[in-house]
Amino acid sequence: MNKKSSVWTTKPSKKQAEVLEFIAKFQREKGYSPSLGEIASHFKISIPTVHQHISYLRKKKLLITHKGKKRSIQPFNDQKSDLVEIPLLGLIAAGGPIEAIRNPEPIEVPRSMLSKGTNHYALKVSGTSMIEEGISDGDIVIVREQQTVDDGEKAVAYLPDKDAVTLKKIYRDKNRIKLVPANKTMKPFYEKNVEVQGKVVGVIRKYG
Repeated sequence: MNKKSSVWTTKPSKKQAEVLEFIAKFQREKGYSPSLGEIASHFKISIPTVHQHISYLRKKKLLITHKGKKRSIQPFNDQKSDLVEIPLLGLIAAGGPIEAIRNPEPIEVPRSMLSKGTNHYALKVSGTSMIEEGISDGDIVIVREQQTVDDGEKAVAYLPDKDAVTLKKIYRDKNRIKLVPANKTMKPFYEKNVEVQGKVVGVIRKYG
């Protein structure tokens, strides 16, 4: 009796390969995985169809998803071999000093988030001041150490006059700096004395 061939092969269909490529590219550029809705919008297909493609790709062991974790779709080729350890230095809120984490341990982040020849660190976000930039309470931001950023970029900024560190979008306005939250319920504010401590280059989503 002839044995039946396996239903699942490792080779994806043309559309599945396109979905897989989109997920990998999105994650490299954004620092987090696309949602089902974002995939559906890109390909102009329904969310149930996207779910079906994701299910097939999982069975073909070409990507994984973590149950209970938002935006957890991740290609297998973006796993351990492409992870790098950086220090998780503390907790950053909308304002106030960085709350140091006792005995901080390194965390693993995708190598694609980091730039060669520069230092990086991670901070856990407390609050919702940057939710419209895809940064939620409990997420971890990856920060590249640098003393300047372009207008509109997300930065970790130290405010010496207040002895506070904040995560905001930065804009130059004559002889002062405008710090803008990404939350319509919060107003921007101005400071004359601002020290940029780094640029946000990626986000790691919290679980749940």
